[in-house]
Amino acid sequence: MLSQRALNRALLERQMLLRRTKLSAAKAIEGLVGMQAQVPSSPYVGLWSRLVDFHHDDLSRLISSRRAVRMSLMRCTIHLVTARDCYALRPVMQPVLERGLFVGSPFGRQIKGVDVAALLAAGRAALDEKPRTTADMRKLLANAWPGHDANSLAYAVRYLLPMVQLPPRGLWGGHSAPIYSTPETWLGRPLGSDASPDAMVKRYLKAFGPATIADIQSWSGLTNVRLVVERLRPRLRTFHDEKGRELLDVPGGLFSDPDTDAPPRFLPDFDNALLAHNDRSRIVAREHRGLIGRPTLLVDGYAIGFWKVTKDKNTVTLVVETYKPLSNQEMKSVESEGDQLLDFIAADATTKNIRFAR
Repeated sequence: MLSQRALNRALLERQMLLRRTKLSAAKAIEGLVGMQAQVPSSPYVGLWSRLVDFHHDDLSRLISSRRAVRMSLMRCTIHLVTARDCYALRPVMQPVLERGLFVGSPFGRQIKGVDVAALLAAGRAALDEKPRTTADMRKLLANAWPGHDANSLAYAVRYLLPMVQLPPRGLWGGHSAPIYSTPETWLGRPLGSDASPDAMVKRYLKAFGPATIADIQSWSGLTNVRLVVERLRPRLRTFHDEKGRELLDVPGGLFSDPDTDAPPRFLPDFDNALLAHNDRSRIVAREHRGLIGRPTLLVDGYAIGFWKVTKDKNTVTLVVETYKPLSNQEMKSVESEGDQLLDFIAADATTKNIRFAR
């Protein structure tokens, strides 16, 4: 039986949040099974919080050199993955994205009567010709399918056709609307057809376990996860939590002493450490679940507040709001980590401040 604190320390250990790790950005991204990246700057802060001596260019170079890409994957959300994981994960996520279009969005209903195969062929041909924005795709597809909602046509292509977002979006300091291409065009070879989720589920457990079947399903968006687990069961370890629920893990999955001190950590918007479980209480107390999706402060391994950086000319201020008061020692530790965060985010600012609020 694993206590909630044991699960918390195991998650922090596997997420490189107990101590910064000396890994390349690419190795870290693969170890995390991708990083959620709706906000382009989020992976930079997420990697800075996890890696020794991480610099913006470490990730920007990966993206500009086509060794990492941003694309829709788990839960139909934008993730940053290595080019290798683009090929490993995207075929597995195809049914998740199909269900996201036809069940989870209004766009699927709006394309009723459209020949989907012809629509995707037209979308692929347009993207093979040159990279396109969503606005470009709306215009092209509306001309080919008059009488149908142009926005739904474009989003159907975005859901169903593997697409990557091109730089400068995703580069540190880069600003642009999303511009899309296919992996075949951008990375130089077609995606495979291996849609088996087995390897991905084991990687999830290595990065986020021990975890329940519901946790795996919540993170990935896959259905029928129980069938996958039963197939893998001879190669998995099992535990139980304090509520008696079965927890699955890979052999050799990392653990840490529940009494290990956990330093403060600033996590970005939508960090998967906070999102990767159906029951998130191992890192976010139920009464603090409003923190989910926001830039979040961890103290002693648990989410207890959120943060933002404001800028006024050459002055930057880190505003930290907490749901409970911090001890003097906790405040000093948060300030120390916050000073380093400001140096990372706004190195050129002449004045840096930290302000606490409740």
